[in-house]
This record gives sequence, structure tokens and C-alpha cells, in this order.
Amino acid sequence: MSLNRYLKRYASLAASALLLCGVMNYALAADTPPPAKKYKIFLSLSYSGNNWMSETANIIKSLAKTPPYDKMVDLEEVISGTDPQAQISAYESMIAAKADGIISFPISPTALNRVVRRGCSQGVKFFMFDSTVTEKCAYNISYITAGAGENMAQFLVNTLGGKGKIFMNRGVPGTSVDKRHYDGAMHIFSQYPNIKVVSEYYGYWDDRISQRETAKALAAHPDVDGIWSELGEAGVLNAVADRKGKMMPITGENMNGFRLGFINDDYRKRGLTGVSAGSPPATAGYAFKLMMEVLTGKRKLEPTNVEYPLPWATADQIKLCKGSAIADGCNVFAGNLVPEGFSTEIYNPTLLPEVTLDSALKGTPTPGMTIQPLPAAIVKAPDEPGINCEHCQPPVDQYRLTKVTATVQP
Repeated sequence: MSLNRYLKRYASLAASALLLCGVMNYALAADTPPPAKKYKIFLSLSYSGNNWMSETANIIKSLAKTPPYDKMVDLEEVISGTDPQAQISAYESMIAAKADGIISFPISPTALNRVVRRGCSQGVKFFMFDSTVTEKCAYNISYITAGAGENMAQFLVNTLGGKGKIFMNRGVPGTSVDKRHYDGAMHIFSQYPNIKVVSEYYGYWDDRISQRETAKALAAHPDVDGIWSELGEAGVLNAVADRKGKMMPITGENMNGFRLGFINDDYRKRGLTGVSAGSPPATAGYAFKLMMEVLTGKRKLEPTNVEYPLPWATADQIKLCKGSAIADGCNVFAGNLVPEGFSTEIYNPTLLPEVTLDSALKGTPTPGMTIQPLPAAIVKAPDEPGINCEHCQPPVDQYRLTKVTATVQP
């Protein structure tokens, strides 16, 4: 074979090989699914330092690491503190970074509105959990309109027979959560002239601060008959227990140490009773899943107010979990598993089956679990001025009782 013929044949074979390689590569590319879109999500927290806020962040982180979100979500956490201006600045940075979504515990129902509105105009989805804003372009996912404040207040009134001296342990000033709880409670207490609020203080949703402030109130008013408390109630209980002697009815949220008090034989003999309600960290996970369904187009939902169901457990309904498993209706953990300030309402079999105790404690995904779709229906929260809307009318039955009946007439 001449050299020229050899070179021509080689060139022909090489071209055929390249063509075959191209066809194979095309076929492989056609069989390979495109990579999942990455969503830039920011988790914006205001105050920090208590177990509740850490749990909400961990639940969101665990879901972001659960398939298929583990391939779809870039999650960044920012803690801005209790100054509204600091959270405004944080939102501005997130908008500038081209966030797809911001999931947040807002520090004020009104101060953030302008920056939220600007972010919405640039395509950012704002999902607020637990605490709310009144800007209509944001999604608010919260339990606060479900009436924890008024239901706990009526329970206390019923238990005290409509008369007595009480303390009120409030939360973080300026938040929609504290305002809504307090307004609901005072709507009830103000109807009973023989109920006297003799001490009102801010425990900042922290069990240590709540214990300190309650101890001060007890020193000034040792004859108190009952205590209404927002989150931080485990500290309230500790202050009462440390005083020795007779205990009294306490209404609070769902801290583990508080719920354990209801199954403490000594405390029960000393007169402790009460109810545990409010502030489920699970709300954060529900908000995150709703946001992802909206962003991915699996759910068509315009900005709205969504109500998470109010947890409610009276003293006789507290049931100890066996180990770390959440099963058989248990609702409190052994003290060696979690801090006493740990908020127990982390799981919902319908809305958050992906969540375990490790999810809330460590932010780790549950092995073998994938994200489960949410039910198609949502529960819309009522419009409440200054809480989740600006120019709106409150419902006629804004402070309706949903968990208790008034057994004592005003």
C-alpha cells in the first residue's frame, strides 16, 4: 500500500472513530438527567441562645440535607440579634446575593416590611415561621392565631375559680408572638375583676432568665396563686419548686423540664397542675417544606397566612417517651436525653414525618428518609391587624376559646 493511500485510510478510520465517539457521547448525555436546580436559601434568625431557636434551625438544616433537597438546596444561616435594623441589613444582603427564598423568624411584625416588599419585587420568596410580619407579599406560617394566650388564660381562671393573684412571664418584647399571646390572655383576665396581675415581666423565652425573674416576683409576692407563662416556663417551674412548700397552677409552653414536672410525684403532691401549649419548633420545618414546594412549582400558593395547629396537653395528658423514639402519643423525653429547656413539639406525623430527636438536636437527616409531600390542603390563619396584616379587620371572634370552656362566669 502506498504511503498516500495509507494516510487517506487512516484519516478515514480516525474520522469514523470520532463520529462514533460523538454519537456515543450524545447518547450518554441523552440518558443522563440534567442536574437539579440549586436554590439559594437563607435562614434568617433574629434572637438566639435558647433551645427553641436552635431546634428550629436544626430542623430546617436536617430537611435541607434530606433527599432530594440535599441536591437542590444551598442553605446559609444568619443570626442578626434582637435589633430590627440588624435584621433589615441581613435581609438586604440576602436580596443582593440573589436569594431564591428567605425563611425567617422576624423580630418585628412591622419594622421589616419595607425591605421585605423590596425583596418580593425582585422575586425573593419570604416565608416567616412562628413570628409574623404584616407585609402582604410574605408568607406567614404560625400557630399564634390559634389562641394559646387566651386558652391558657381561661384554663388558669377556671382552675383558680375566677379569683387570685397571678404572674405573667412574657417573651421577647416587640415580636408578634409576644403581642398576640399577651393580648389574648388579657382579653380573658380583664373580664374577671378578682383576677389580679401582680407581676408582669419579660423572660425572653429563656428558661434561665425566666427562673431569675420569677424568683424575684416570688420574693415580692409570696402569696401568688397562679402563673401564666410564655416559653421559659421550665425556669418558672424551677423557681416555684425551689421555694419548697405548696406549688400552684402554671400554664406554659412545651419545654421538656416543664412537662416532666407534671409527672413528678413530689410536685403533684405539692399541688402542681397546669397545661402545656404553644410554640412548636415543628412550625419551622412546615414553613420550609411549604417554601420548597412553592419554589419547585409543586404547589401553587399565593402569599398568605397559614395556621399551624396549637399543641395542647393538660397535666394528666403528659406521656413519657421510651428512649428517643417519638411514638404512641408520647410527648416528653427523659431528662438525660435533652436539656430541660428543650421544646418537645418537634414532630408531626402528617406534616413532618422526616423529623426525629436527632434532627432537632443535631440538624442531621433521618437515615433512609426522603422528603414526603405535604397534604394538599392548608389551614388559613385569620387576618389580625398588627399581627399578620395591616389594613384589615379582625374577626368578630378573634379571641375565641378553642381548647377550653369557661367554667367560671365573669
